[in-house]
Amino acid sequence: DSSILEEEYERGVAHIVEHLAFSATKKYTNHNIVKFLESIGAEFGPCQNAETSFDETIYKLLIPIDKPELLSEAIQVLAEFSSEIRLSKDDLEKERGAVMEEYRDNRNANGRILDAYWTLMMEGSKYADRSPIGLENVIKTVSSQTLKKFYQKWYHLCNMSVIAVGDFADTKSVIELIKTHFGHKYSASDPPSIPHFKVPSHEDPRFSYFVEPEASGSAVMISYKMQVDELKTMKDYREMLVKSMFRIALNRRLFRISRRKDPPYFSCSVASYVLVRDLKAYIMSSSCKEKGTLEALESMLIEVARVRLHGFSEREISVVRDLLMSSIESAYLERDQIESTSLRYEYSQHFTHNKPIIGIEYEAQLQKSILPDILASEVSKFAEKLWTSCSCVIQIVEPQAFASVDDMKNIVMKINKLENERSISPWDDEQIPEEIVTPMSITYSDIDMGMYSHIQNLHPNPSNVGFSYGGLSELPENKYFSSSMGSTIAEEIGMYGHRPSVLMDMLAGKRVDVDVEVRSYKRSFYGDCSPLYLETAFQLVYQLFTTEVTPDDEVIKRVMQVKEETILARERDPYTSFSNRAREINYGNSYFFRPFGISDLQKVDPLKACEYFNTCFKDPSTFTVVIVGKIDPTVAVPLILKYLGGIGKPPEPIFHFNCDRIKSLPFKFPKSMTREVVCSPMIEAQCMVRICFPIELKHGTMEEEIHYTGFLAKLLETKLLQLLRFKHGQIYSASVSEFIHGDLPCLTGDIGGDIRINFSCDPKISLKLVDMALNEILRLQEEGPSDQDVESILEIEQRAHENGLQENYYWLNLILGSYQSRIYSGDIGTSFKILDETRSKVRKSLTPLMMQLALRRIMPRNNPHTVVILMPQTSWFKRIKSFSQWTLYGIDMKVGHLTIFPTINYDYE
Repeated sequence: DSSILEEEYERGVAHIVEHLAFSATKKYTNHNIVKFLESIGAEFGPCQNAETSFDETIYKLLIPIDKPELLSEAIQVLAEFSSEIRLSKDDLEKERGAVMEEYRDNRNANGRILDAYWTLMMEGSKYADRSPIGLENVIKTVSSQTLKKFYQKWYHLCNMSVIAVGDFADTKSVIELIKTHFGHKYSASDPPSIPHFKVPSHEDPRFSYFVEPEASGSAVMISYKMQVDELKTMKDYREMLVKSMFRIALNRRLFRISRRKDPPYFSCSVASYVLVRDLKAYIMSSSCKEKGTLEALESMLIEVARVRLHGFSEREISVVRDLLMSSIESAYLERDQIESTSLRYEYSQHFTHNKPIIGIEYEAQLQKSILPDILASEVSKFAEKLWTSCSCVIQIVEPQAFASVDDMKNIVMKINKLENERSISPWDDEQIPEEIVTPMSITYSDIDMGMYSHIQNLHPNPSNVGFSYGGLSELPENKYFSSSMGSTIAEEIGMYGHRPSVLMDMLAGKRVDVDVEVRSYKRSFYGDCSPLYLETAFQLVYQLFTTEVTPDDEVIKRVMQVKEETILARERDPYTSFSNRAREINYGNSYFFRPFGISDLQKVDPLKACEYFNTCFKDPSTFTVVIVGKIDPTVAVPLILKYLGGIGKPPEPIFHFNCDRIKSLPFKFPKSMTREVVCSPMIEAQCMVRICFPIELKHGTMEEEIHYTGFLAKLLETKLLQLLRFKHGQIYSASVSEFIHGDLPCLTGDIGGDIRINFSCDPKISLKLVDMALNEILRLQEEGPSDQDVESILEIEQRAHENGLQENYYWLNLILGSYQSRIYSGDIGTSFKILDETRSKVRKSLTPLMMQLALRRIMPRNNPHTVVILMPQTSWFKRIKSFSQWTLYGIDMKVGHLTIFPTINYDYE
């Protein structure tokens, strides 16, 4: 079952069948499959449980295996999908709206760009017009009989596989379960063969100059289509490695070009994608300045031609070899930590695309034996397959038309001429220092160290975070804009003492990553590494604190240009005026909350930006560092003393405050009910709804209330999906998230935040759905949730917690939370214990009545909630005509920030 099998009148049917599988089967009705998934902690959501593509439909269930009966029922569900999907008229009518909303979500700028490019790439093949989402008319009018005929024609057991991956105690029993549930299923005795659709090759390159007024930026894409390679022999595997090395080596050159003076593009990379069953493409894509696409296209073509003419150097390929060796070594060391979803994907690819399953042990041996023998000349030769005469497709995307297809053709002819004349010079490789840290004379500083050894199942790769209180909230407006650009500018100049393009090669083959963040209340560095490169990670931290970043005119010009293009792209996005207005209504109009504008960019002083960044990472004595992983203290402690202890402490404090006197951000949560519609010009109608409930958590019971708030958010998300998606079929998805501001030791008193509901929908019914959502919340306040509701959210939270315990980042966040919570009083162990006990206490107390009381307490009925709706801008006549509807619902119409009608507030009952 896949979209390529559809006839013209069926376009979108395969995807609708996949949707309806979760609606009802012979055994399961009324979305009971979704309820089953939620009851076992397996969340239901977009692309989490199934996906329909051009060549296959895949159903995916993530099931805990600690209860054998759950695995049995999950396999039974898959068996139902194979032959027992109900596909009734009522099921279809309830789901049309959800499918239509998924269709509408794809009709944004990115969707239109990709659709146009796909059609051009697949020209001459049935794949060109068989997008899995289908046609709007088919989604709205197709009959259940058409669905049934398609289902009966193509869902056959002989075309299916069942893949089960997990920590099974006994794999034979799993196989028996599959036989039990599938053994009595049957399909038609003479199923039709699966047709094979070819995509024709072409010598003449295809061109598209696509003008998209809502585009997020100017871009160029060059695709070289070719047949998917077989992978059956050692020779095949070697050729695969050669292509990987080519891609990595070329990407490193493209990155260096993007960091030059007046670069032709801001970013550029090449990647390999399997497009359909037997076809893949190497796609080069770049983002560039407006009116800069022709220059970017020329540069991209030149670099491929440069490799054909002069090849890669042995030094470049040596670096690539080190990278691949490091990657496979890490994968081998972490083989016991591989997630079941990764293995499941590998097995499904074996079934659908005949890809071999090699196994990490054997693959590590293969790469170790093959990589040293691959020469630069062999890697460079692959560029011969990337001529513009080799099924090449070139697309330029601009928000406005500045050139034409003829201009693109002229660029191609120009580069071909230069290559034929051998007028393209060799690559100018740069010298790379051998050591990250220059030889130094270190005086150790005192470091307070503690070990917390009660953590189990840690990932071998250490993860670390160092944080210090004090950040952007301290800054007045005349310093804010420059300072907030400090990290971006420092990263491009080289915050570790070396330019990014140089550091990239210095770290080649070393599994290490360190980054920084300067936020409202904290400055931090964070990252992870292989245990083999723990010293390198500490060296980078040492360099961060000892490097004086100074402005570089070339870098500053590029950074400011990228920022300006980002601002202009954001202003073209129809969602911008909506998100800006929602932020202003819910948090106030302080400069801390306003998005960067062009006028703000003009206030940025690069020297002050660098000076601020330097002060942020100068005094190590104010930082707390947390390292999580399977660490050998006899190795780690000397490195900590050498590099972290070797950072000199400044003679005077740099930040003249302590954690007890941090300035809070000036949030202004709503005090009265507000409802507004923001009308934005857009090419195709989109609608987004945001409902916010300000919350205030009391200081004395704050930690418990934080947990209750999290459970409330999950409860509301579940119930709104049940109502708006499964009962009424009017949305595709909904998210409910909590934002809590000020849970820090340095901020006292009650803390505020909000619970935020987001969903997209048909603009015509947005007001009705808002009313339905608010009525459901009111019902929960009056009646409370059911036992099943509470059991489901408890199970979802527990499964997420158990999965998280296997990951370093989860432990890292738990420990950081212990340090950064108000309950921290100097002893991390005590803080950690209190937080864990609080979680357990709230879980044990969570009954329908307690959830109802928490809902009334945290989101009381008189809570001044806000509603902001994004709507397509319509004519004045239509807007005036609909005035009675807006005022009925208490809506304030806005276009951008222009008030059309006054706000009419009312108490929601």
